[in-house]
Amino acid sequence: MNIKPMLVRLQSAIGRNDLVEQMVLIPEPKRRSFTNYQTAPSVNLIVAYNASPNSHTALDIAFWIAHQTRLATNQQVTVQAVYVVEENQNDKYLDKVNWANYLTPCECGVSDVYQSTTSVLTQPKLKGITQHLQAQIVAPLEEADRILWQARSLAEEWQGSFKSHLRFGDVATELTKVVELEAANVLFLGCRSINHAIIQTLGFNFPCAILGIPNGIDE
Repeated sequence: MNIKPMLVRLQSAIGRNDLVEQMVLIPEPKRRSFTNYQTAPSVNLIVAYNASPNSHTALDIAFWIAHQTRLATNQQVTVQAVYVVEENQNDKYLDKVNWANYLTPCECGVSDVYQSTTSVLTQPKLKGITQHLQAQIVAPLEEADRILWQARSLAEEWQGSFKSHLRFGDVATELTKVVELEAANVLFLGCRSINHAIIQTLGFNFPCAILGIPNGIDE
């Protein structure tokens, strides 16, 4: 799929003539056949979304391009938002648990390891630990649901086809997995430069084109 017509249409719509140069951070792989992708029945646009202003701009641009592409080509275009809960996120929350609030000094002693837990750790304290841990683990999931709800709300405004993905692990690894799984045509990122850390992590042999956001479009 040739992404240049998409950007040309976007340039025309917003009165800019520099979007191709500013937005294309990683070009399409040369191994792909433009002919095959131009005649493909559907187009998949993936957006790395975390509810930051830049990622919101990237999602908005993706919907804008999807709308224009549907009108110009009659192809089915699906925008997909991917939010990644970074690996060890839960560990970070667990590290914040103040165990001193629940355990007495004797409960931490080596000699107590083989003692009955019922005689050392009372039921109220066990309940307190469980509730606290549940709150700390659930917090990132609730945050993820809120973030993806924002993306779905924007999709409703554009009345376009939309999917969302919640992934756990390394951001670059999970984005690559989703791009490959969905046979994505474009990955949108909320960054403006090829020197951004996420671009360096994704690498320059990415399976699809990577587009950023241009200067001034969100001002």
